[in-house]
Amino acid sequence: MKKHLGKALISLIATVSLLVAGCGGGKETAGKPADTVKLGYFPNLTHMAAIVGLEKGFFQEELGDQITLKTQTFPNGGLFMEAMSTGQIDFGYVGPGPAMNNYLKNPAHQLLAGAVNGGAVLEVRGDAGIDKLTDLDGKRVAIPVIGSTQDIMLRKALKDVGLNVKGSGGTVEMLAQAPADTATLFLQKNVDAAATQEPWGVNLEEKAGAKLLLNWDQFAWGKESTNTVVVGTKSFTEANPELTKKLLKAHVRAVEFIQQHPDEAVQLLIKHIKDLTGKELKESEIKAAMERSEATYEVNEQVLKEMAAISKEAGYTTSDNIDGFVHLSFLQEAIK
Repeated sequence: MKKHLGKALISLIATVSLLVAGCGGGKETAGKPADTVKLGYFPNLTHMAAIVGLEKGFFQEELGDQITLKTQTFPNGGLFMEAMSTGQIDFGYVGPGPAMNNYLKNPAHQLLAGAVNGGAVLEVRGDAGIDKLTDLDGKRVAIPVIGSTQDIMLRKALKDVGLNVKGSGGTVEMLAQAPADTATLFLQKNVDAAATQEPWGVNLEEKAGAKLLLNWDQFAWGKESTNTVVVGTKSFTEANPELTKKLLKAHVRAVEFIQQHPDEAVQLLIKHIKDLTGKELKESEIKAAMERSEATYEVNEQVLKEMAAISKEAGYTTSDNIDGFVHLSFLQEAIK
């Protein structure tokens, strides 16, 4: 009898413990207003709005003195999305490719605004005998990372001329390679071309004698090619709508500053990247690269849907339904 009572008591205690834990977890999930914002971005040209916003102090000004702003940089979209998925960052800048691919697997974040259109080009080795897209048949093309925005753009450009990549029934081989190392591959003749973001396109021309095959307004969707977007976790935006609006207001200020003061924006980019990496980029290269991109907070949802369809065709996702991914109400409020 006592033995059975003991078991019953243990069971009751365990049940109550689970209920208490469940209640506590529910409060934690619902969230409370944050006193710290964790912002992520890449230290490169296509994340110019993040860099200018930080250098000009727009983010901290909008958030106010009571909110701590913490920043973290990433070398590619895969690592950025991994950090966002694990709660290391709340808000930040990334390519639409990784953002959509991760959303389709785990819709825990949303696209809140555009950041940069263009900013990606298709460069070829000067001695590779490539004068048009169809000449890429049987060639090897470097991309920053599998599933990246440049990967999707390359697939779109090839599809438009009847080509495809190996593994998808085509003849064009893709090689994932860090953009900073692509010039070496060109010089060693290990790749024939590169679909890359700026300023690495200009860098290939300067360091490896590369030839521009498709400029930013010709590559994939042209001037409507979405290169960088602003994303935020739902857990953060839902618990902190006012902070989200303030972050987007800072983003809009940064975009407008770049549009109105491009020369000063160049200097801010050079300074910021040097402070982070110790490397000073050439002013002429940055200016040339900036001419191949457009800072914007607008988003072309049709282009995003087409990107999602190509990603599904490539086998990166099992669906291309991105309903709910684009959430612009915070941006619209910030603009007001």
